[in-house]
Amino acid sequence: MTASLYSTSGSSAEADGLDLLDPRFDTRIHRRRTRTVRVGDVKIGSEHPVVVQSMINEDTLDIPGAVAGVRRLAEAGCEIVRVTTPSMAHARAMAEIRTRLHSQGYTVPLVADVHHNGIRIALEVAKHVDKVRINPGLFIFDKPDPQRQSFSAEEFSQIGQRIRDTFEPLVLSLKQQDKALRVGVNHGSLAERMLFTYGDTPRGMVESAMEFLRICAELDYHNVVVSMKASRAPVMMAAYRLMAHSMDGEGLNYPLHLGVTEAGDGDYGRIKSAAGIASLLAEGLGDTIRVSLTEAPEKEIPVCYAILQALGLRKTMVEYVACPSCGRTLFNLEDVLHKVRGATAHLTGLDIAVMGCIVNGPGEMADADYGYVGKTPGMISLYRGRDEIRKVPEAEGVAALIALIKEDGRWVDP
Repeated sequence: MTASLYSTSGSSAEADGLDLLDPRFDTRIHRRRTRTVRVGDVKIGSEHPVVVQSMINEDTLDIPGAVAGVRRLAEAGCEIVRVTTPSMAHARAMAEIRTRLHSQGYTVPLVADVHHNGIRIALEVAKHVDKVRINPGLFIFDKPDPQRQSFSAEEFSQIGQRIRDTFEPLVLSLKQQDKALRVGVNHGSLAERMLFTYGDTPRGMVESAMEFLRICAELDYHNVVVSMKASRAPVMMAAYRLMAHSMDGEGLNYPLHLGVTEAGDGDYGRIKSAAGIASLLAEGLGDTIRVSLTEAPEKEIPVCYAILQALGLRKTMVEYVACPSCGRTLFNLEDVLHKVRGATAHLTGLDIAVMGCIVNGPGEMADADYGYVGKTPGMISLYRGRDEIRKVPEAEGVAALIALIKEDGRWVDP
């Protein structure tokens, strides 16, 4: 008979040829080792919690609107906020946006998003923000030639030198100011020569980023974060894996910013984002994340924290354990879970289980701090860990749970 992979018996595991020290059987996430990158007062890297980001959708020239957008994100828990700066006027507006935010007590780090031929914009806005994001596919943007079929090695090299000549002043400026850079590749906006040389592939995305990273490294500038976003999760995942492999092969241990770009809205947008982001995080890749939804930006933040909490990477809310309900359930489980959540959702760092019967109860909720379990019709049992503490009428269950948490000194008022 084949032993379970989870058997604690060394002899049976060894008999099946299993090495229980194999990372495939490890429940912990071992993050890829990276250097620390500082963005304002926020630190990104493997020695720090995974950071949550988003981006306002207001026009940066609408200074009151942009300030309000940043504030909403900060109040929702966003730890770094990106703002688009498509022109010099937008870049200069960042100075007033930052001043107003600081005067109102908001110090969340700001990132300027720079795209087409944006070196002048980038140099200006770098004075007013904590990080600049550039898109390698658009930083040196030449109008595509529909007649072109390929790039010669000489042409490829000449464009590379032009990139270096243009990019170097920004790198030196950021280095002098001790500010950060994101090299943010998008699958949908690869440079023409990368498309011709490597195709519309993760390899093309990686080579596009590496060209810029090598310049940073040669200039001894390392306050760099890298992203490899695509609108399809499999492409995004492949690109990040190859990016990490390529960087590590050249000793460039820069942190990764994860995201499935243009994920859409509603349940599918959230599931699509989670499929890509969570899969990579589980492999140890990723140091900061954004969930890109076609919704109000502040709605992205709870999704980010839910992904991180589900993987055990951050604990920012109550973890609810609840069975799906069945014929053994002794109360309206959906209704009770709703009531328990409503009473306790403001707490942090707790695991609370709501279980419909004694069959699923103590065993399934063994890791929870507190349990609410159907014992007999009309009665529920409250647990602290594995220990049954008291039985109370169902009508008093939620109040009794709150009282138990208060007895343990783990309650805070909403």
